[in-house]
Amino acid sequence: MEQNTMHTYESPFCTRYASKEMQYIFSADKKFTTWRKLWVALARAEHELGLPVTAEQVAELEAHINDIDYEAAAARELECRHDVMAHVHTYGLVAPNAKGIIHLGATSCYVGDNTDVIVMRDAMQLIRGKLLTVISNLAKFAEEWKNQPCLAYTHCQPAQLTTVGKRATLWLNELLMDLEELDSRIDRLKLLGSKGTTGTQASFVELFGGDSDKIRALEQKIAVEMGFAPDAVVPVSGQTYSRKVDTMVLNMLSGIAQSAMKFANDMRLLQSFKEMEEPFEKGQIGSSAMAYKRNPMRSERITALARYLMVDCLNPAFTAGTQWFERTLDDSANKRIAVAEGFLAADAILNIMMNVTSGLVVYPAVIRQRVMRELPFMATENIMMNAVKQGGDRQALHEKIREYSMLAGKRVKEEGLDNNLCELILQDPAFFINEAELQAMLQPENFTGRSTQQVDEFLKECVAPVLKDAALAQDVALTV
Repeated sequence: MEQNTMHTYESPFCTRYASKEMQYIFSADKKFTTWRKLWVALARAEHELGLPVTAEQVAELEAHINDIDYEAAAARELECRHDVMAHVHTYGLVAPNAKGIIHLGATSCYVGDNTDVIVMRDAMQLIRGKLLTVISNLAKFAEEWKNQPCLAYTHCQPAQLTTVGKRATLWLNELLMDLEELDSRIDRLKLLGSKGTTGTQASFVELFGGDSDKIRALEQKIAVEMGFAPDAVVPVSGQTYSRKVDTMVLNMLSGIAQSAMKFANDMRLLQSFKEMEEPFEKGQIGSSAMAYKRNPMRSERITALARYLMVDCLNPAFTAGTQWFERTLDDSANKRIAVAEGFLAADAILNIMMNVTSGLVVYPAVIRQRVMRELPFMATENIMMNAVKQGGDRQALHEKIREYSMLAGKRVKEEGLDNNLCELILQDPAFFINEAELQAMLQPENFTGRSTQQVDEFLKECVAPVLKDAALAQDVALTV
């Protein structure tokens, strides 16, 4: 690491959390090469539609998309105090024959806003691939552990049994909801197009002599060249696309954060119960003071980053609500931070989730031990119904079970002894049950309801259809 980096602030998203792929999507290279691609697309469309732009000029611009002289651009921006015009000038230095037609008819938001949309599209595609990986990991986990009975909890108190795999489907179901929302945001995303300074396209009316068909065709050609459908251009706008788009995208990312936090908090609790653990490396240190500890550090990090992202989505909401008429610039500084860091946070969260979900550890012996401590209480209804079938009085049996449960609960809580409810029931002939019959009844598998079948049905009907193209989605993401 260069020494001077120790004297300046660096975002933890770049140094610790977000992937290089996501960092590239929000990099200067990605931004400014996209600006140039948009200028090429504009020039090509204008050439094809009969404006005085030559094929040679388009070719010259296309040949110099990537050789950006950042020093020259920075020096020019110091003089003109305008980043877009600084880059127009710099582009013209390497494409001198085309410098006169760069940005023809456009305003700054033509490159700025269209690039922001393209960047969000590419970032969402990367997020999609990682989200599918997490879903795939949890689907395999749910299948593997679908038959393992465990305590379920309501109010964080032991309740009727579920299975480890069934609990995983609860995490999965929320992630599928997030995937559906993500796909909707990708499908509905539209470019700003070429709308001009107040959205009226007045400059293009002048250039094309009032030919509306050509002006509409211009936007369609640009959209196709930038990888969108011909009609994926906003129908009306001021100078910018509606900032509600940023709000909707960040709200979608916040949804992923909410699901991730739910998963991470459950894991933190399960790890404290010693029922499950996140992966723990051989040389990993859990605590600087307590060497025996195995802290759920990754799940805690998911929770921390999720909290940041869930709050960050308020930024574009306030920005969208404070836009004045056709354009105001109080969005820019906030937008460039909030949107980028929202995606970097989502990327970081999913990076950790991919790691954690690929190596979840389950401790069946601990789970069974915890189940058996509580199972006698949960089995009382079955025991009572069995006794009623043999002639017992339901109301009298209910009262006996209530009394015995209180005694057993006191023994467990106040004396720290084992649950002896079963012994109390066996000693009472009113229940018509012997030890062998009771033990046969006290099998955890008898108390999980349809958990296993629910896992099978959910994986087959809900998860499998979205995973069939997971490999393709990841391939797409990696090419961004």
